[in-house]
Amino acid sequence: MTRNEPYRGRLAPSPTGFLHVGHARTFQVAYERARAANGTLILRNENLDRQRSRAEFEKAMLEDLRWLGIRWSEGPDVGGPFAPYAQSERRNFYLAAWRKLRDLDLIYPCTCSRKDVAQAVSAPNDTDDEPLYSGRCRDRKDARQFAEPAGVHWRFRVPGGEVINFHDQHLGPQKWVAGRDFGDFIVWRRDDVPAYQLAVVVDDAAMRITEVVRGADLLKSTVRQLLLYRVLDLTPPAFYHCDLVRDAQGIRLAKRHDALSIRSLREAGHTPEQVLHSSHELHR
Repeated sequence: MTRNEPYRGRLAPSPTGFLHVGHARTFQVAYERARAANGTLILRNENLDRQRSRAEFEKAMLEDLRWLGIRWSEGPDVGGPFAPYAQSERRNFYLAAWRKLRDLDLIYPCTCSRKDVAQAVSAPNDTDDEPLYSGRCRDRKDARQFAEPAGVHWRFRVPGGEVINFHDQHLGPQKWVAGRDFGDFIVWRRDDVPAYQLAVVVDDAAMRITEVVRGADLLKSTVRQLLLYRVLDLTPPAFYHCDLVRDAQGIRLAKRHDALSIRSLREAGHTPEQVLHSSHELHR
């Protein structure tokens, strides 16, 4: 599954809030793994969520990562050969993938309402993962009648019963069953925004990422994405899923934990070393 190419890793923060100590730990691991491989680290601004992304968070995430001592060679602030490095500027890449999936009859339009469908644009986690779909629109055969994706949700038709295996560089062998552990998932939202699962596959392939380092809450996303890599005829990277950092009550950290945001800790006088140390202590 790995590419026989020089190491290329990535940082992929979303500007929907201030980064917290969990992010600090994951991004530090990504940075260290890229350095150990004498490789290249890329920063990609995952700002597809137009309602929640804010310029102040974009500015803060770059400042906070630099403050931690993390450096990257390509990104929205430094450029590089695979620009643009902001997802909001990469729509044509996502449309090309959507058209290929449509033409292969691997996706279908879905008009079912989902009150939480907005989550499809963001990276899911262990508490708000996309639920199993009922399959109500699964047998629709009119996908090719749509010249553009807007107006309906688009779901990927998973191969029910297929066992998907992969080896995680940190957590070891992984085994998931399509249709049981996850169902037909959204690749494009009716408000004309590509979903997280499609966007990251397209971008990681285009930017020649050889290893993805992210939190263990995205293990199920990896399985979905491996299906997309396969049907889009793209080479997947290796995956390294970090253990999650949780608060004192054992709850996974999220951007709502403002007291544990890197920005709040900086303003309280903590050093980068103390922030990184606290992320390890919380993990334990």
